[in-house]
Amino acid sequence: MAGHAALRLGIVGAGGFATFLTGALRDLPDVTVTVVADPDTDRAGRLAGILAARPVPDWRALVTADDVDVVVVATPPAGHAETTLAALRAGRHVFAEKPLAVTEDEAIAIRDAVAATGRVLVVDHVLRYNPVVRALARLRDPRFAAPPGSPSDPLLGPVRRLAFENDASDEDLGPGHWFWDERVSGGIFVEHGVHFFDAADALVGAIPESVQGMLGHRPGSNLVDLAVATTRYPDGAVATFAHGFSHAHRCERQLMRIDFGTAEARVTGWIPVHAIVDLFTDDAGAALVEDLPARSGELLAVDGHRLPDPAAVTVAVHRHAGPEHARERGHGRRLPHRCRITLDLGGEAAKPHVYAESVRAAMHDLVRCVRTGDRPVAGITEGATAVTVAAAAARSAREDRTVHLGQRSPQHPTACPS
Repeated sequence: MAGHAALRLGIVGAGGFATFLTGALRDLPDVTVTVVADPDTDRAGRLAGILAARPVPDWRALVTADDVDVVVVATPPAGHAETTLAALRAGRHVFAEKPLAVTEDEAIAIRDAVAATGRVLVVDHVLRYNPVVRALARLRDPRFAAPPGSPSDPLLGPVRRLAFENDASDEDLGPGHWFWDERVSGGIFVEHGVHFFDAADALVGAIPESVQGMLGHRPGSNLVDLAVATTRYPDGAVATFAHGFSHAHRCERQLMRIDFGTAEARVTGWIPVHAIVDLFTDDAGAALVEDLPARSGELLAVDGHRLPDPAAVTVAVHRHAGPEHARERGHGRRLPHRCRITLDLGGEAAKPHVYAESVRAAMHDLVRCVRTGDRPVAGITEGATAVTVAAAAARSAREDRTVHLGQRSPQHPTACPS
């Protein structure tokens, strides 16, 4: 991207997330922050001072400012759609914190505005830019899995089932926090679930055709602190998601399990930093596994993401671990070799770095698409689809029925790129 002037960012919101986000972008050479907007003028002034930007109290002045090319939406969810629509209509590109919107109607309005204006919009779906998630998508891609002269079958087959469980903390979410107010947050499915509905779509390579949701309440209260959903995909794959906010920080747990039939992946952390893939495979698959450590940089690469120094791919191959022939779903397979692949970005200590770098990679993607006209990895289709599925899960829970996703939702699924 050399030879281009840096894109000028206007930050809407000067709270904790805006501070984190601008810190993650500080050394990205293709962007510079010029304006910070927040009705709390002291807060806007503090962040603007750190960034050598100018503070303004009203975001409406920011989206039309001559020195803003990209509007960064870093406010609570209820304001995302209004700000994003105003920015697009003012001819600005948009980097939107998730969720893109809190209702399907808002998401569709933004989709239409992107189409009408031709502006680039990236949603901060950081899992699309996570090296572990990207590596699992690559292992499903025949283009990655086929060294010269070998068969083109991917190492991992289609996703059959995916399960995500997040036992998160509520220690910092007091009773007056906006997170609990569905009018502001959209509810747990929308505010938090969009990350994981979207990550499942990236790994499956499709969008769901139906969803069923269920909610749990804090004992003795109407406060919803547990949201569970199941989605079904057109090829029969099923994904389940559990999002709970009821634990002490020290008791938080997250796990994603993905069933590929002949392989199972277990991914830990809502910002994934570690995964183990256990699989049975044939001669070509075992040879590919043995070659993965030498290709670790290629396997884990995310454009704009600087991997932590301890990032590593390790493997173990047990040849002739069982009979050569096996059957599954009525089909014969050759599966004599047992393998284990470990993807390690440095454990829990690496999580802040990986999170920040994933945000940085998402902004890098926006800059790339502004320069080239390409389509972002986490763009309007992905952002609007995630909101559509999340809103349908919430509607399903309210109405106690399965919701079938209609044709209003975007119909152009994409997997993570190779």
